[in-house]
Amino acid sequence: MRSREYDLDFRDRASRIRGWGIGLLALAGLLWAWCVLLLLTPYEVDEEPDDQYPRQCESRLMTERGTANEGLQNGDWCANERDWPEALAVLGLSVPVSVVGVALFTSGSLSMRMSAHAEAMRELDKIADARNA
Repeated sequence: MRSREYDLDFRDRASRIRGWGIGLLALAGLLWAWCVLLLLTPYEVDEEPDDQYPRQCESRLMTERGTANEGLQNGDWCANERDWPEALAVLGLSVPVSVVGVALFTSGSLSMRMSAHAEAMRELDKIADARNA
């Protein structure tokens, strides 16, 4: 395989790796958005199946009266509907996804830049050799 063909194949692989990194970062962004949705939006809870008048619950983080955090001991159904472990699990899952995404994106971008630099150096060597000949 000639060096130009190898270089083009190398750039294609680097582009695919970078694309996987972008995809994983997008997935991590969606997980963050889901976590924000779970923590910052108000929600409704049915106290009975097919409840005509569901209870209105405040968001988990922006609560002033504690409706989301007091629990069933006070007759509050909001605490069991959106648990903290679910939101924290989503947040925890986003961390390795984003770390791998950053690593792949950086690796792919760096490989593409190094390949472009090597090609530029080869072109400069050709120009210098043509002047000396």
